[in-house]
Amino acid sequence: MIPVIDGHNDILLRLLEAPENRDAIWLTDEGKGQLDLPRMQASGFAGGFFAIYLPSPMPHDAPDYQAQMANPPYALPLPDLIDAGAALPVAFAAASHLLWMERASAGQFRLCRTAADMRACLADGVIGGIMHMEGAEAIDESLDALHAFHAMGLRSLGPVWSRPTIFGHGVPFAFPASPDTGPGLTDAGKRLVAECNSLGVMIDLSHLNEAGFWDVAQLSQAPLVATHSNAHAVCPSTRNLTDRQLAAIRDSDGMVGLNFAVGFLREDGKKIEATGWEPILRHLDHLIAQLGEDRVGFGSDFDGAATPEVIGDVTGLPRLLDALRAHGYDDALLARLAHGNWLALMERTFAA
Repeated sequence: MIPVIDGHNDILLRLLEAPENRDAIWLTDEGKGQLDLPRMQASGFAGGFFAIYLPSPMPHDAPDYQAQMANPPYALPLPDLIDAGAALPVAFAAASHLLWMERASAGQFRLCRTAADMRACLADGVIGGIMHMEGAEAIDESLDALHAFHAMGLRSLGPVWSRPTIFGHGVPFAFPASPDTGPGLTDAGKRLVAECNSLGVMIDLSHLNEAGFWDVAQLSQAPLVATHSNAHAVCPSTRNLTDRQLAAIRDSDGMVGLNFAVGFLREDGKKIEATGWEPILRHLDHLIAQLGEDRVGFGSDFDGAATPEVIGDVTGLPRLLDALRAHGYDDALLARLAHGNWLALMERTFAA
């Protein structure tokens, strides 16, 4: 099998929600969720970005957002900001689970801090994990917590997960709609970009609104990266990137990871798992045309999104590669999409 490095997953959220079951969730093929260590090993999942994500508190009388996303058009309200005092213990717990995953795996999973670490994992047949923060709620305005998480292994950070932070503003979940939905980075957000550049922490543009995107593009000295986003020209969701944004990513020698979430793949925006290969192929063809073959990969959003039934969970990765081969992608391109492009991006972005 061609090994796959994946731009985004949310298994840490499953561990946060059921810490008493973490042995079963991580170490056994329990048949729940989209990821676990045995299924990764059996499916060619060689490594990826493991997201620290804070779920938003939901009132008991909240509407059925999932039902709305299944039947566009929709425009969902954004949750409120979560302050650092409330966010830090949750984020720390998620990071601790990731460190536990390494210890519990008996040498089958390693936390990676450099591109060389990930290359070594590939060579050794060990799954490599990169600590990623999806939404910087746990980072205080002084950025002290950024240094603490960096010391723990943080190498990738998204300033927002859709809801606002003290650093910037995310896109609401809306379809059809533009990602140009509000103001750009705050002054604290601009300092965050500079400090991430200094530390060699990758800045993830997925979930950031368009004004914030352009602020990062102007300020950052690193390649522009969206770990799990698709093409707005194919699916006009706020979560997807316009061709102008894709051109900026290309010009920075950055990268986009294809998101498997059906609502960001389908042309009609419907969150329907009974979806085949066609929208995936359309997005990949478009992303490659806009970015080039060396700047596209996968950003599955496993354990954080409903995926097309042809993929399902991590065991669908070999089926995905077979479908791309049948579509005309040769093995050299498949190797770049599956892992080579992410490895090269890490070498351009992470500190040695």
